Amino acid sequence: MADARQTDRLAALRRWAGARHAADGERLRIELAAGDASFRRYYRLWLDDEPTRIVMDAPPDKEDSRPFVAVAEAWREAGLPVPALHHADLDSGFLELEDLGDTPLHLCLVDAASSDEAYREALTLLATLQRRAPRAGLPAYDAALLGRELDLFPDWCLERLLGIAPPPCWQSTRARLIESALDQPRVAVHRDFDAMNLMRHADRLWLIDFQDAVDGPLSYDLVSLLRGRYRRFDELDYAARIEAFRREAIADGRLAEGVGTTTFRYHADLMAAQRSLKVLGIFCRLTLRDAKSGYLERLPLFLDHLRDSLAPWPAFGELSAWLDNDFAPALNRELARRAL
Repeated sequence: MADARQTDRLAALRRWAGARHAADGERLRIELAAGDASFRRYYRLWLDDEPTRIVMDAPPDKEDSRPFVAVAEAWREAGLPVPALHHADLDSGFLELEDLGDTPLHLCLVDAASSDEAYREALTLLATLQRRAPRAGLPAYDAALLGRELDLFPDWCLERLLGIAPPPCWQSTRARLIESALDQPRVAVHRDFDAMNLMRHADRLWLIDFQDAVDGPLSYDLVSLLRGRYRRFDELDYAARIEAFRREAIADGRLAEGVGTTTFRYHADLMAAQRSLKVLGIFCRLTLRDAKSGYLERLPLFLDHLRDSLAPWPAFGELSAWLDNDFAPALNRELARRAL
């Protein structure tokens, strides 16, 4: 059934693209360029006398493309590097975008030197995003949303994947993580500022997949990058990058001068813990509900990120001990059972 639906969607997309360019849709060259963790699919469209384009297929019964369009227009007007939006049909769920090529930043992480340079470039872009992107019109990253994200961990990872209960300290931990996030200065938050969503094109980095942007905590996108899926930084390197971000944010006014190293590190670590717990839940949901492969084997890295984020703070000792004594063994057994 899914294959038939995709075939029907591709046929409709061909007709739509053909109508936009006064061409026979059946004769247009359209090829799958990328899938997505959501229901979106991306196709490359070749045109006779224009550069190639990317056509997004976002089925309207599964995906709401209005936030993508709104953010794309607002951020481009603010001078941020986002793809131009050439055509949009929200009723059909088809969008035609500037083609940024096939080089997401994670493909540039080939050795230590290139990796360090890539992360420096990404952090420079993040500072620009936070300084320029308007917050007006973005949904609030409020307590309710932060809580729903955290609840993905006990619901999907603990109960549905592993069949174990959350630790006794779960509710107090949940409350503390939410409180820390809400205590931070607010900026426009990409919400998946990861090396796979930064495209290298025309000698600069570009932002994609920004449809979930919110008005939220200053450190969220920072830890999305530094506690992301492609690298586990050692403590000294991680601390140095967090401190450099703090100093720059104070210098340009994103962060108050009185926020010291320890306070900012605390907020960043708790934000990273919140995100790691959310990702553990999301990856389990993608596997169990959406039948998407390749996500469970990433769980150990985000467990490591979670451990690293909690380690400096004795207040989270009970949760850290539970991760070591209960969660990690249960996860390892499940991954071994699945031959992962």
